[in-house]
Amino acid sequence: MAAELTSDMWYALQVRARWEQTTATALSGKGYEILLPVHQAQRRWTGRKRNLVTPLFPGYVFCRFDASIRLPVLVTPGVISIVRRGQVPAPVEASEISALQILMSSGACVEPWPYLEVGQRIRIESTALNGVEGILVGFKGERRIVVSVSLLRRSIALEIDKALVHPVQDRGVNLMRPLAVSDALVG
Repeated sequence: MAAELTSDMWYALQVRARWEQTTATALSGKGYEILLPVHQAQRRWTGRKRNLVTPLFPGYVFCRFDASIRLPVLVTPGVISIVRRGQVPAPVEASEISALQILMSSGACVEPWPYLEVGQRIRIESTALNGVEGILVGFKGERRIVVSVSLLRRSIALEIDKALVHPVQDRGVNLMRPLAVSDALVG
């Protein structure tokens, strides 16, 4: 396992709330390569709208370092811990870091979005189906998902744009049943 922890790997660092930029600057000053994905957000304060640059992943900074020499990273102001699996720092996939770097350098308009997993309860926001809840059964292609919705104690499946689906906080009782979707539907 130690062979996997090399200096060419990226790790996610959990940092103090609202310390992302300060911590990234301190790590960069120590010579580490950092990635702090940000986006433009509009906030309302005292009746005025203000444009702010905020982190896409609040509470986290990505840093490239040798995990066997992590003490200088851990003692950096703002760093709480390295995200890990068990006791071993967990590297972030190179393809995910690359995708984030490309998105940040492209200047594309990005925003945080809830992470959706198969089996998770979701709610449809917008369109004629606004407020309908169901269980995410699977993804179909890049822009569509298949959702199970209970209606009159029966389930139906539909395809809907991912942008219209948001996770639902579990309220304890789950009356919805996932529909068994054939491989042809999930594709």
